Amino acid sequence: MLKRYAAFLLCAAVISVGFSACGGEKTMNSGAASQPVSEVSEESGTSDEKLKVSVSFDAMKELTEVVGKDKVEITVINPGVEGCAADFEPKAQDLISLSTAKIFVYNGLGMEPWAKEAVQSANNPNLAAVEASKGAQAIKNTDPGEIEEHGQENPHLWMSLKGAEIEAKNIKDGLVKADPSNREYYEKNCGDFVSKLESLYAEYDKKFKSVSKKSFVTGHAAFGYLCRDFGLEQNSVEDVYAEGEPSAQQLAELVKYCKTNKVTTVFVEQMASPEISKTLAKEVGAKTETIYTLESTEDGKPYLERMENNLSKIYESLGGRA
Repeated sequence: MLKRYAAFLLCAAVISVGFSACGGEKTMNSGAASQPVSEVSEESGTSDEKLKVSVSFDAMKELTEVVGKDKVEITVINPGVEGCAADFEPKAQDLISLSTAKIFVYNGLGMEPWAKEAVQSANNPNLAAVEASKGAQAIKNTDPGEIEEHGQENPHLWMSLKGAEIEAKNIKDGLVKADPSNREYYEKNCGDFVSKLESLYAEYDKKFKSVSKKSFVTGHAAFGYLCRDFGLEQNSVEDVYAEGEPSAQQLAELVKYCKTNKVTTVFVEQMASPEISKTLAKEVGAKTETIYTLESTEDGKPYLERMENNLSKIYESLGGRA
């Protein structure tokens, strides 16, 4: 699908180099050896030159920002205006940043089926791909329809504090290899972020263990890894990729589930249909609450603030005290 973008991106790269030459800046050494997109090469870099990073969607931007801070210049390929990030199909203009970036950060686990071909089509020998989820223990999809359409694995690793730690460390490793002169800076930022993740996890691990109720309902089933972190259970209005709407039978089953489990809150996300969630909430006498999936900017709040907001609301919905 993306092969037709190759010529477009190559043209954009040539134009970019041409402008640089007109401006009197040094052009890239045309004799530089190309490298596999799956690896990150070590560059000498300078401490005052920002590393150009292209990322697939908002969660990858958030995690790259906390590690790279003012040493990186980030471009987001999918801003996540509407729909689930897993359904995104990039157009040529969405991929222009790959022609000049040094690093492309993507989630993996089937979240960006277009990623590999996009990197190849960028025709950028200095571009290296960083799979943020590398090394994580994936949750397997069990529904035959989901497997056929989206693959074997649940991609929402960033919704777990433990998962975010894995992804931040992989991103840090990629930044260090591309920009070793700022190794200490990236390692410190990553270490500080991981400490905050672990502190937040410890706080809510204790809180969730204190409540007997463990089940909650969402519009978009993106919380499997979060549930695994804390021994919780989610049930969703829509499937894990927010495609389509539940049938009358499925909605009836959700109503029964909510009543059986005494669900008092139905969570609504930007990526899912709020009307279906509101209908369900009305049927069972529950309220609706907004929850974040980090597939788009969502109020412009940083990762930790959104995750703490999610955990707090889920905890309170299970009977916990604020």
